[in-house]
Amino acid sequence: MAHLIDFTGNRANMAYVGEKPWHGLGSELSRGASIDQWRVEAGLNWEVKRALVQFTYEDAAGNPTLADGESEILYRDDIHKQLGIVSSRYQIVQPSDVLEFFRDIVGKGGLELETAGSLDEGRKVWAMARTGDELVIKGQDRVDGYLLLSTSFDGSMATKAQFTSVRVVCNNTLQLATASSKGAVVVPHSSTFDATGAKVELGLIHGAWGSFSDQATALADRRLSNKEAMELLLSVMEPKAAEKLAKGEPVEMSTKRKNQITSVFDLFQGRGMGSGFASSAGTAWGLVNAITQYVDHDAGHNVNNRFRSGQFGPGAVMKQDAFAKALALVA
Repeated sequence: MAHLIDFTGNRANMAYVGEKPWHGLGSELSRGASIDQWRVEAGLNWEVKRALVQFTYEDAAGNPTLADGESEILYRDDIHKQLGIVSSRYQIVQPSDVLEFFRDIVGKGGLELETAGSLDEGRKVWAMARTGDELVIKGQDRVDGYLLLSTSFDGSMATKAQFTSVRVVCNNTLQLATASSKGAVVVPHSSTFDATGAKVELGLIHGAWGSFSDQATALADRRLSNKEAMELLLSVMEPKAAEKLAKGEPVEMSTKRKNQITSVFDLFQGRGMGSGFASSAGTAWGLVNAITQYVDHDAGHNVNNRFRSGQFGPGAVMKQDAFAKALALVA
């Protein structure tokens, strides 16, 4: 089940508190559950081990010979499933480490674990906690702040602690990143992850929420004509077509891509969740959320693929691109 929420043991290895996630997967926990309970219910009660890569070749006499390679295999110790082939310098952040990161900060300042789990048969692990930060735009559109920690065992992504936002009306997720505050601590696997240092740095950049709030409010105040909205949408979803359109050249796209863009534009014009809010109707904030809704709820073949892409893959990149390009309109 590559690229999906991990279903080892014939269960969705994810846990949550509160309302069931929009994708409908995972085990429900009571608020205030211990880290040990989270580890079991999220299916993160295993460790990553490493072993030398070995290969066979024929010697001069034609006999098969076993030799050691320079790389290492990372594997799960519970089902002995290979997770990735990495160098000997690859620093592992264990599944338990991801949850332990939150042990001494949950309950402080309103922080509360809300989801945790693994993807791609355990190749990626994450946990996310509500920070207690909240924004209400134009008296109606509520956005909550979260802290997300994720890592990988296949080299696909660094260990990353980042602030993110969730729009309550539709569960759209958007990572916080601004010019003045990056909103994240990123540690490559060539370095050791210092959990204590990361928490200190996150405390120093917690102003990312204030910056995000100012920017989201500015986007909600920026009206967009249909022409502006389509130009911005094309620049995000089909940048080459946007460039040709700007030059007055003919634009060619596949029928599938045209349908996807039309679908997002329809979300912007009234079909999207929360699109009728004063903050969203005909605004840059509304278009950002139309694109985000498409990535988080409509794109891909199933909810698992959408979750992976929207949180850790190309969908997350598209959402950030949409936010950045919308901000350029209010700069």
